[in-house]
Amino acid sequence: MSVSRRAFLGGAGAAGAGLVAASCSSSRKSPAAADDVVAFHGANQAGIATPPQDRLAFAAFDVMPGTTRAELATLLRTWTDAAARMTAGLPVVPDDAARPEAPPQDTGEAAGLPAAHLTITIGFGPSLFDDRFGLAHKLPAALARIPALPGDDLDPAISDGDICVQACADDPQVAFHAVRNLRRLAFGTAALRWFQLGFSKTSSTLTGTATPRNLLGFKDGTNNITSDDHAGLAAHVWVGAETDQAWMKGGSYAVTRRIAMRLEAWDRDNLADQENVIGRHKISGAPLGAAAEHDAVPLTAKNADGTAVVPMDAHIRLAAPSENAGLRILRRGYSFTDGTDPDTGELDAGLFFIAYQQDPRKQFVALQRKLGAHDALNEYIQHRSSAVFAVPPGTQPGGFVGEGLFA
Repeated sequence: MSVSRRAFLGGAGAAGAGLVAASCSSSRKSPAAADDVVAFHGANQAGIATPPQDRLAFAAFDVMPGTTRAELATLLRTWTDAAARMTAGLPVVPDDAARPEAPPQDTGEAAGLPAAHLTITIGFGPSLFDDRFGLAHKLPAALARIPALPGDDLDPAISDGDICVQACADDPQVAFHAVRNLRRLAFGTAALRWFQLGFSKTSSTLTGTATPRNLLGFKDGTNNITSDDHAGLAAHVWVGAETDQAWMKGGSYAVTRRIAMRLEAWDRDNLADQENVIGRHKISGAPLGAAAEHDAVPLTAKNADGTAVVPMDAHIRLAAPSENAGLRILRRGYSFTDGTDPDTGELDAGLFFIAYQQDPRKQFVALQRKLGAHDALNEYIQHRSSAVFAVPPGTQPGGFVGEGLFA
């Protein structure tokens, strides 16, 4: 008798709930490496305020036609159980569950590798809340599609999605392994819509650490919210009592943008102009008119000729919280490079921008409307993809990410 892939995986997912507590004899890491594990369970999902790791694998999925509400819930439970194991440095299922006559249940490329601070973060796009699964009444008002913004040139094929998975790790193979295996577990239920790898984190959330540089060569995210700034996280990142959907309390909203950089044009520009575009000194990272990276931006300072020391269209000025009624977001971006552009022959490279916030309508959209219209940096960048996801709160052992949707 034939068994459908969806039915097979549904059964595996239901059984998977007990796998998290399986024996550590199937671990792919040594006990001495326990300090490279980021706890999966907790009040908030890991991978948001977690100090950014070196590598990113980000995927968006669409739920397949004919999938039922129960099958969607089973997939999320299966993914939660698998994510808890992989972030602990374990294979997707215990080694003793493997059967020689069947395909391996873990793809194996992370065997022997440490956990590498792997985090797996799951979110839901606005499209998941249509009439397919009876979730329309669970749609948060803040999960509104990102509207058309100044300067956008978006490719629908690499935008949006029903569900997102963000895997971050200090080893690129560990991050890739996580998404690859979650995709495999989703066969018959959800299909990959788009996928993005990233490297060289471009933002820091740790106080006192060196700020990373983006592919333009500038330090990026100097004024980012830090993981120990609990007041800042509560005020700008974590969803609180203001939400219209109780299942999102303790969660956050992620906005992603694939931003191509015109590196050849940038590399031909003179240093003074580059620094005026950004509003910082390239090497030190100090704001123009200041001495050190973390000095206050002298937004009112004038040159001898009366012009602003930090140009009026400089990126740092337009993005400054003081110029945006205190608006802040938690940036968690990564650089990317995907070969060359077939039309121009130039490098296909840039920033995969990820930002977490309480309400994208009031934070990202408001900020990007201003940047897209006035930022001098627009001469050298192009926004090519866009998505927004509701990232629910964390879960406890025995629960699953997004279970509040089905309560």
